[in-house]
Amino acid sequence: MLCDVLKDNKVETKGIRFDSEARTALAFVTLRDDGEREFMFYRNPSADMLFQIHELDLDILRQSSIMHYGSISLITEPSRSTHLEAMRIAKEAGSLLSYDPNLRLALWPSAAAAKEGIKSIWDQADIIKVSDEEVIFLTGGDPKDDTNNMRMFHPLCKLMLVTEGGEGCRYYTKKFKGHVKGVKVQVVDTTGAGDAFCAGLLSQIAQDPSIMDEEKKLRYALLFANACGAITTTERGAIPSLPDKDTVMRLIKKPNKEAVISTDPSWQGYQRWRYRNSTTTL
Repeated sequence: MLCDVLKDNKVETKGIRFDSEARTALAFVTLRDDGEREFMFYRNPSADMLFQIHELDLDILRQSSIMHYGSISLITEPSRSTHLEAMRIAKEAGSLLSYDPNLRLALWPSAAAAKEGIKSIWDQADIIKVSDEEVIFLTGGDPKDDTNNMRMFHPLCKLMLVTEGGEGCRYYTKKFKGHVKGVKVQVVDTTGAGDAFCAGLLSQIAQDPSIMDEEKKLRYALLFANACGAITTTERGAIPSLPDKDTVMRLIKKPNKEAVISTDPSWQGYQRWRYRNSTTTL
């Protein structure tokens, strides 16, 4: 069923593998009154935990412009070794490595193991996205403190992002740093918002990697990504609430209190820039 959903949304599925014995993992999500989530997982073992190196699709890895991954596949073998090998192959082929740790403490043996596992591949990523809660977990410091956040910025990193929910996100590169405001929406369910944010940003970096070197372009890309995440929170569920590009653009252009990002300086800069560049496809 999940594979069919991907096909229906025109996602390449030839790299998917099926296990003849293990089942697909299940995640049960409980919503709090404020739309935030609590997770319970069933995966002992699930098919993803049994992913082996010989099952990797090497052509996909070598042709990709970006390899995006989390940390959950690092918890057990053989998926950990498969994850590391996929990173190696993609990096050697010239792909950007994008890392969203996606902390799920319930899946790790302990908090200490989670911290160690997440940090074990930290310095290999070109792009790192962490939530404000993950910053607190990893550093013990204030995620609104740029000095604290820069402690996580390793020498080879090209772009680091700290998401702040409805407040937007902070961005850090070797040359500049800043903050892009979020989008005001009626929040129903925050499940999938971080993934939508990453998808929105990476879809644009894949088309124009110079976004990471030019602050005006980056600020618009993050404006777009914030809108992707915001729209995803307005409906229940993760996949059903993911927006298409037209929906995102309508929200960005909406001149009212529900789209405060239209007053952000990065928006005025984008208005001038977008007519000189090809349209980004999500």
